[in-house]
Amino acid sequence: MSRSAHPAGPRHADVLPEGHYTAPPADLNALDAKVWARTVRRAEDGGVSVGGVEVARLAEEFGTPAYFLDEADFRARCAAWRDAFGPDADVFYAGKAFLSRAVVRWLHEEGLNLDVCSGGELATALSAGMPADRIAFHGNNKSEAEITRAVEAGVGRIVLDSFQEIVRVAHIAESLGKVQRVQIRVTVGVEAHTHEFIATAHEDQKFGIALADGQAAEAVRRALKLDGIELIGIHSHIGSQIFDMAGFEVAARRVVGLLAEIRDEHGVELPEIDLGGGLGIAYTSDDDPREPHEIAKALNEIVTRECEAAALRTPRISVEPGRAIVGPTAFTLYTVGTVKPLEGLRTYVSVDGGMSDNIRTALYDAEYTVALVSRRSDAEPALVRVVGKHCESGDIVVKDAFLPADVAPGDLIAVPATGAYCRSMASNYNHALRPPVVAVRDGEARVIVRRETEEDLLRLDVG
Repeated sequence: MSRSAHPAGPRHADVLPEGHYTAPPADLNALDAKVWARTVRRAEDGGVSVGGVEVARLAEEFGTPAYFLDEADFRARCAAWRDAFGPDADVFYAGKAFLSRAVVRWLHEEGLNLDVCSGGELATALSAGMPADRIAFHGNNKSEAEITRAVEAGVGRIVLDSFQEIVRVAHIAESLGKVQRVQIRVTVGVEAHTHEFIATAHEDQKFGIALADGQAAEAVRRALKLDGIELIGIHSHIGSQIFDMAGFEVAARRVVGLLAEIRDEHGVELPEIDLGGGLGIAYTSDDDPREPHEIAKALNEIVTRECEAAALRTPRISVEPGRAIVGPTAFTLYTVGTVKPLEGLRTYVSVDGGMSDNIRTALYDAEYTVALVSRRSDAEPALVRVVGKHCESGDIVVKDAFLPADVAPGDLIAVPATGAYCRSMASNYNHALRPPVVAVRDGEARVIVRRETEEDLLRLDVG
């Protein structure tokens, strides 16, 4: 294919005050290890590989767009979280980030627990052999059928999200002749420094029962009186994509304060505290996430200090990393279709996917980076906007980034850190077919979630 030069727009982003970048990276062929999965490499000939398999071969075998997941990296991150918190704490993988039966098996083998928040996620977990007592069931509006299935299966905990749910779960468990272990999710009035739609601990939102005005304390009173449930702890989650531990410190202090109130009023010291997840990952080189051992050390110190001050026994800590495990382990591979330079602005690079496989840019104004992965290029950097093929002006995958100015139709480009919330939130907008998820490890690649087909779409259309 010809790589003839064409006007590629500006070489810097100074003309774009809303842009993320102010200057191109020193080497467009370099792959920042902080952003890419651990086995991603660029070879001498310029091609990129993951798990020992070249992306050109992956594209030929599995097509594009497609998500490629570094299985060794995923397992290593599971082990890092498990080892950081040790045997006296529980690590629950947040399945909403990305869940499949293969992932469930990996979690089981690596010793992690699993957090689910729908009947479908629960069905996936159980079908893949995750022991029910290692499953936590979340959700702000669980149906009676979902609760019944969870109780019948024997899930380790159900996280109660409202006054109605306290009664509902207790009634269902009692009718089944069981006592269901539960936690109460509280909103602690801490607003994480994140996007409005993913900050979840301030009072004006749908999750949890507020500490304010004694609502959480009243929820505890009601839960302790019911025979069908056993209250084992308090749950708190303050948001997502968080880098600053200060919010966790305030949240832990307030949750421990509630534990002290419960002890003083009821003579009960609840044995568990769940501080949720939400720890950030590196989507671009500017992001600086913490390592699991740093997070574990900080959270343990916070909880221990607050419990000592309140004269409480230190409860067993649970955490729920999802994005922090799967997010960095995958990238989305695209084929370039058209390249459209806009003189004095930027170049639009259109790919064969878009907002149907990554809605996060449109939904959260999320930032990503991108790289040319099918070859090496020494061309000048060009400011680009990577866009999809959907009939929507907001169909943007990467808002502002740099690619070589000779990027052309047929090139393979990849967007890293798409393991979390991309396939999970994928859609059939414009009747697009959702991409496959392909696990790569030790020179072998295998589909763990197959690509949708037109037959799949038409099978649901009973017209």
